[in-house]
Amino acid sequence: MESGRPQDFICKAIPGHTGQVDQLAYISSNEYCFDGRAKSVVCTVSSDGTVRAWDLREDTELWSSSVQPAPLVNLVAYPELQLVVTVDNQGLIKVWKAENGYELGSFHLPTYSSSMETCGDRESPFLLAACAEGDLYSLMVPQLQVVSKVTAFPHTSVSLDCSPDQQWVCAAAQGSDLGPKVYYTRSLLYPSEDKPPIFTTLPIRLSCRACWAPAEAARLMVMHRSDFSTQLVITTFELKAEKSRDRVNLLAQQLVSFLLPDTMVPPQLMQGHGSQVILLASGSKLVLFTTHGLQLVAFQDHQKPITSMWVDQDRVITSSLDLSLRVYVWNKKSEFPVLKSCYHLLGGSHRWARGFTHVKSDSMSIVGVEARSTRTSILRSYYYRVQLC
Repeated sequence: MESGRPQDFICKAIPGHTGQVDQLAYISSNEYCFDGRAKSVVCTVSSDGTVRAWDLREDTELWSSSVQPAPLVNLVAYPELQLVVTVDNQGLIKVWKAENGYELGSFHLPTYSSSMETCGDRESPFLLAACAEGDLYSLMVPQLQVVSKVTAFPHTSVSLDCSPDQQWVCAAAQGSDLGPKVYYTRSLLYPSEDKPPIFTTLPIRLSCRACWAPAEAARLMVMHRSDFSTQLVITTFELKAEKSRDRVNLLAQQLVSFLLPDTMVPPQLMQGHGSQVILLASGSKLVLFTTHGLQLVAFQDHQKPITSMWVDQDRVITSSLDLSLRVYVWNKKSEFPVLKSCYHLLGGSHRWARGFTHVKSDSMSIVGVEARSTRTSILRSYYYRVQLC
């Protein structure tokens, strides 16, 4: 994973969609299993109106849905259940079996979907879906039966972000000065007839990004504008649920806050690592801060803006419009998280391609979406070549 030599990867270009790929998700297990039998399988949705599944190791399409009436724009996956959920640009949500593409259920939002998140567990899976009118739906999977409906922000698109333990979901109004709301997820999935959903509104305005700390189930970092200037601020909150006999109260304690440098390009992406590291994609730079505002490192490895970022406990991978993926590895021996820049993975020809738009990874492969100049996309996979001794 660290060396990036040509002999370490099997690199393949995988065409198939006749439109632009708007999202992808792994539906295979994220476990290290180099026995020759395990597969890396991803699903993709496209403006051509299809959802497709791909075996990255074999470079083959496993199945494709029939062409849907409208372009598909987003999907989420339940790998343990082998289910994929897609939504088109008119708000039609569908559930598919990941093994064969069989359709299991559908639900039509009143307007287009602004965000989807998976939640629940293997026995009781749910889908949270927000629409452009500001309503938040909780749907039972795979039938997509409505469990609850809440108006988060009237007539405003909403972005959703579930906490690592799925106990909380952050709902932020896009393009609004209203503060984000954090809902107690259980009150959405198992609503009471005589009680409204439990939530708290964070005491900030003009928020633009948010992410959870993976190692802290209830720690939320929010990027927003300062009350006294246009400068960007990152504030960290700790969420807590106080339970009494007949009710639950949510408390959001502000832990720390810091200003981003004036000279910094406003970040387009934000992710958390561990309990106190924040990764920001700022134009073509990858910058790491602690939650207290200490800048750890800034990488200028890309020549054009970063479009996507994959972060896990082992690696960070960025995609860029410069038609490259950059792989970084965490140094786990260090007392404080240190990220090492390792190598580029290159895409195709600049004559035919416009850059990478998405990147995802599992334990055995990396896959990027390469946008073509013909308004189509291909997948470019990098499969680890490992020999067992």
